[in-house]
Amino acid sequence: MTGAPLTNRKILRFWLPLASTWLMMALEGPYLAAIIARMSDATINLAAFGIAFAFAVIIESPVIMLMTASTALVEDRQSYFALRRFSYGLSATLTLVQVLLLGPPIFNFVAHELLRLPPDVARLTYGGLVWLLPWTLAIGYRRFKQGLLIRRHLTRRIVYGTVLRLATMSLTALAAYHWLTLPGAHLGALALSTGVIAEAIASHMMTRKVIPEILRKQEKPKRLKELSFGVLVRFYTPLALTSLIAMAGQPLVTFFMGQSRYALESLAVIPVIHGLTFIFRAIGLSYLEVVVALMSEHREYVRAILVFGGLIGVCTVTGLSLIAFTPLAVVWFHNISGLTTELTVFALTPVRILAVFPMLSVLLAMQRGFLVYAHQNQTITWSTVVEIASVAIVLTIGIHQLNLIGATAAAIAILSGRLIGALFLIAPSLNVVRESSNSEGNVTTKPMVSQ
Repeated sequence: MTGAPLTNRKILRFWLPLASTWLMMALEGPYLAAIIARMSDATINLAAFGIAFAFAVIIESPVIMLMTASTALVEDRQSYFALRRFSYGLSATLTLVQVLLLGPPIFNFVAHELLRLPPDVARLTYGGLVWLLPWTLAIGYRRFKQGLLIRRHLTRRIVYGTVLRLATMSLTALAAYHWLTLPGAHLGALALSTGVIAEAIASHMMTRKVIPEILRKQEKPKRLKELSFGVLVRFYTPLALTSLIAMAGQPLVTFFMGQSRYALESLAVIPVIHGLTFIFRAIGLSYLEVVVALMSEHREYVRAILVFGGLIGVCTVTGLSLIAFTPLAVVWFHNISGLTTELTVFALTPVRILAVFPMLSVLLAMQRGFLVYAHQNQTITWSTVVEIASVAIVLTIGIHQLNLIGATAAAIAILSGRLIGALFLIAPSLNVVRESSNSEGNVTTKPMVSQ
């Protein structure tokens, strides 16, 4: 692509495999929720599965941006080994954090004192977290490997790994459903762990020929200093904090819903609503690595990147709205997801509030992509702090002052927080766009690490 005009068709070919991967991952939650909803004690198991998954996600959240870092940084032998050591160490440390959380004193404090979970929900949540112990290590490993593929335009291979992940997860869930006596929350956690382990193995196999090519590249004399551990920590810490703070929003929402009207119903439907909206949000989130990769090749691609991102945003909002505001909502929540009629009605208002959320996800992906390219990672972190603080404020007002139903208050807060976070990034991301536009015609790219 370097030096050639960037058309929508070219971006589509590069982005579509990543979008397909995110879309398939987004289907995991609704798929497993649909199975759990058809098992005994569906309401408490859906609630426990959602809480266990939220804890697992917040613990592994610092490794989520390893794919972005790998896409941006790994270009030769030195950068490969430096980021590999960093990635493996981070993944192992976070797994240890999850082990510590499972210690009875800590877990009992969080579940009973902090979140005030019902005893049955707390017990099922604990078992779900045990089954999810391999989650962080597997995800950290495969995201590091997938970044190597994205940088070399081998995005189609990532799709193959995700297909294997979903197939493994499905087979595990169906086998456990028919032949084991696991409660629904534990079945869902087991299926998720099995799937990500399979995908990590696939990522290893698919990069076996890529890694020798990277190792043969001649190192630049100053690379050792540029990619020291301290430099990597300074580069990656804002990205890790961004993911950590963002994922903290899920337990935060759970905490507030536990104190709201219709708390149990809200806890039961929010994972299903999240699963539906994530299908459309994931399509936009997949654009982040595309922006980083294409901007690293040629700065004047920015206009084409913006146009294509706008098209994605319109399509995703249209798709979610067609479900949220039509009888398809009943088909999705009741017939497909397996919610009762009462819970289906309960979910309609929150999902309609979140109908425009996918557009904001596309905007955020572009803004973050521009800023990662410009190595302004701390700005991304601050925008996330602003977003989560806004969510907390709106939840406090909605639940404790306005006495709103938990799920409705959560939807309003999530949408408000994302909007405020995106507004925070408008000025800095526009500065990057202007600088790139002013340098049009100059094909010199930024140094990979400039901090």
